[in-house]
Amino acid sequence: MENAEQELVDQWRDLLAVHARTVSELDRALHQHGLCASDFEVLDVLAGCAASDGAGAYRVQEIAERVHLSQSALSRLIGRLEKDGLVERCMCPQDRRGVRVSLTSKGRTLHGDVLPVQRVVLGRMLADGSGD
Repeated sequence: MENAEQELVDQWRDLLAVHARTVSELDRALHQHGLCASDFEVLDVLAGCAASDGAGAYRVQEIAERVHLSQSALSRLIGRLEKDGLVERCMCPQDRRGVRVSLTSKGRTLHGDVLPVQRVVLGRMLADGSGD
């Protein structure tokens, strides 16, 4: 039993290492475009939203579930993206307390420019599962 547990722990640590190396590579590649990996993830989620539902906006909570950030960290990130003119916030028409976030045209253009860069890094880092 102890050996099986150690294998599980080793597998977990390997997964964390691949994640850390991949995020580091994404940050390095995206930095020249003024983004980090988390910034791009938000733009990517919003770009996918616009393609699938026509509304083109997500509530902050819905984005948080997809990018695995706390709502407070995500709110700060969205604030930076909004300041840079990449996203905009608007009131949710169905719920006056809710805020929806969508890409601006500048954000959509940047996402399109950076998408191939992000996908190449993912391909390189995750092709064999090791990130090496």
